[in-house]
Amino acid sequence: MTILVTGAAGFIGAYTCQALAACGERVVGLDNYNSYYDPQLKRDRVAALCPQVDIRTLDLTDREGLAALFEEVQPTAVIHLAAQAGVRYSLENPHAYVDSNLAGFVNMLELCRHRGVRHLVYASSSSVYGDSATPPFSEDQRVDQPRSLYAATKAANELMAYTYAQLYGLPATGLRFFTVYGPWGRPDMAPLLFARAVLAGRSIEVFNQGRMRRDFTHVSDIVAGILGALSHSSTAPVPHQVFNLGNHTPVELEYFIGVIESAAGQPAQKIYKPMQPGDMVQTMADTSRAKAAFGYEPATPIESGLPPVVEWCRDYFGARA
Repeated sequence: MTILVTGAAGFIGAYTCQALAACGERVVGLDNYNSYYDPQLKRDRVAALCPQVDIRTLDLTDREGLAALFEEVQPTAVIHLAAQAGVRYSLENPHAYVDSNLAGFVNMLELCRHRGVRHLVYASSSSVYGDSATPPFSEDQRVDQPRSLYAATKAANELMAYTYAQLYGLPATGLRFFTVYGPWGRPDMAPLLFARAVLAGRSIEVFNQGRMRRDFTHVSDIVAGILGALSHSSTAPVPHQVFNLGNHTPVELEYFIGVIESAAGQPAQKIYKPMQPGDMVQTMADTSRAKAAFGYEPATPIESGLPPVVEWCRDYFGARA
């Protein structure tokens, strides 16, 4: 197959490109290398993980550029991971989410429809569950009470993909990722924020008095789920599926910080803060549907997954940690 991966320089995207290339697939990527976080980290990530992959610099809102890329590449399948990420940032810059996550997603749906793409696998998020879900979160629960605009755009993506599957027969699979971490991760997320601060002796802000629980999921388990979903086809009349990809083992934030402290060899300086707007108290994935469909079985506990993240931060950021 020829597989187009959007957001290919992103955290999950680069690991996905690496895994696909290792399987012998022809992979073409695209990324706009925006400044939401340091573009140099994205370039270094690509150089380290998937230097052999052809990654084009292109924005999801560039309809003509996207059309030309599809015409040139003729992708068999698309793994759509590009999006404006971040819950708290969506409170500050909502238009970035409308442009990338809504308009950009429609552009991808249209191109997949008209170019005969056999399967669109796209990134959703555990944040779609919002206030209405009860742990463990299952795909059958309601997702109509999001706590942030970011979550709302991801829930909208699922509705949009379903519509294209129903109207045009476009096979589409949405994957709800649960708090992904690993080396080369996003610097705006808690694993890297905390690891870097502890290594540098800086204080960290711990929200909700450290009582939040997250289903931290190692990137290797997420990538295994993406490849499994890519190979799985729906037999339903409407070829649209949604799966949770998580660790099914929520961890309290205080314990998570403790694992980082142990790996760093020094204590964290904690500043306790109240709950922040848009945050969820707990996430927990029911992964039984993904296991039944394509054998998804997360295998990395944080006790073994987090120490390499701390070491990577020490090596990559050094004095800048």
